[in-house]
Amino acid sequence: MQINQSCTIQLFLDQQWHDVAEVRLHADAGHGWKTRTYSGYALDWAFAHTHARDAHALCAHWPVGLEPLQLPHWPVFLIDMLPQGFGRQELLRRIGLPATAGTTADWPLLLAGAGNPVGHLRVKEAAGWLADHAGAMRGFTDDEIAQRGEEFSEYLASHGLFVAGSSGVQGEWPKVLLTRAHDGLLYLDHTLPDAQAAAHYIVKFGRGADRQLASILRHEAPYMGIAERLGLRVHAPLVLRHRALFIPRFDRRVENGRVVRLAQESIATLTGLPGFEAVPSHDQVCRALLRHCTDPQAEVLEYLRRDVANLALGNKDNHARNTAVQRDAAGRIALTPLYDFAPMYLHPDGIARRIRWQDNDGGSPDWRRVLDGVCAAAKTPSGARRSERPVLQREPLAAELRAMAPRLDEIAGAHPDDLGLDADLLDHLRPGIRAQAAALAALK
Repeated sequence: MQINQSCTIQLFLDQQWHDVAEVRLHADAGHGWKTRTYSGYALDWAFAHTHARDAHALCAHWPVGLEPLQLPHWPVFLIDMLPQGFGRQELLRRIGLPATAGTTADWPLLLAGAGNPVGHLRVKEAAGWLADHAGAMRGFTDDEIAQRGEEFSEYLASHGLFVAGSSGVQGEWPKVLLTRAHDGLLYLDHTLPDAQAAAHYIVKFGRGADRQLASILRHEAPYMGIAERLGLRVHAPLVLRHRALFIPRFDRRVENGRVVRLAQESIATLTGLPGFEAVPSHDQVCRALLRHCTDPQAEVLEYLRRDVANLALGNKDNHARNTAVQRDAAGRIALTPLYDFAPMYLHPDGIARRIRWQDNDGGSPDWRRVLDGVCAAAKTPSGARRSERPVLQREPLAAELRAMAPRLDEIAGAHPDDLGLDADLLDHLRPGIRAQAAALAALK
């Protein structure tokens, strides 16, 4: 089978898809995401939006312009769109490739599976593949989906189970992208026209009979409530129905009857690190936030708060695609609301904390040294934009972190039912929560 050696990247803006760039392979596609590439913006897009890093760009790291992007691998924003985990396995079967296929399957997977990913980008060829395999549009009630009733399961099977256009979310959990129409029913996202869309969801399903995995899923909704109590940036409450978690999407908005797709990129893309094993340090992420975000003080503070919460509450799965930034057409670049926040220490595979602070993270960072490091980075030309006023002000950062201490103590002292947590889980977490509270209270 002849496979295209290039793909067209489309961007959704002002209610239409635009052809904005081409990515061309400069080596054998069998090397997967490690294939050498040459990418360039379309001339009309480059002249219309020169130097833009906002929603007109494919990522903040590569502003719109005539300068090509030549890399020894795929652009990282393209890797973000590559199906992984459960969705990858389903799509491999759908396109007739063995489940054991490694990186040699990356390119055909992209050309079929990146037609409706999270964010405001898509691969044009994948969107065409999806249109050819869309199938019938059918709505289901929340309970039919949550219980994975017979008709819903049969419908998924007829679409290739968790199909490419509605499983464009990376991760090991079975997930589908669903959209609520004005009739109140939920439809596979890629089958429902925008004009009929009222609200958008990611629905994450339980996996097998493992009690620890079930506990992780069950606690993700109350964890989001705890995150809100800690002052983290939260989008909306999550709802668990049976063994299905309904997660309102924040990369989609419905305004005046129109769907707005928001630009979103992972911190892997923001820091320019390709692949799935390489991860940046927290220090590298903070430098990228300083360099690109509209309000560095607010975003670095939010990032620090999230790491405190992850440490206190045992969320060890902090890989480079579990945090992202959004960019809008007005030029604002900021961290998205929190997502994938759960007691991942329960995972039976023994997940380790991936992203750490350089030379200061044995699982219990010294927050004084962390603040010294990020504030020092803000003073260097490579770490942030030049400004008459310091880009980061240390004392307000320290004060906001200290303010988390009494909130953490309240959580540690709460009754588990008031938090929606199992008693044994809170008993396990209490020492770590109190240790973080004490460390922050002592912060100078």
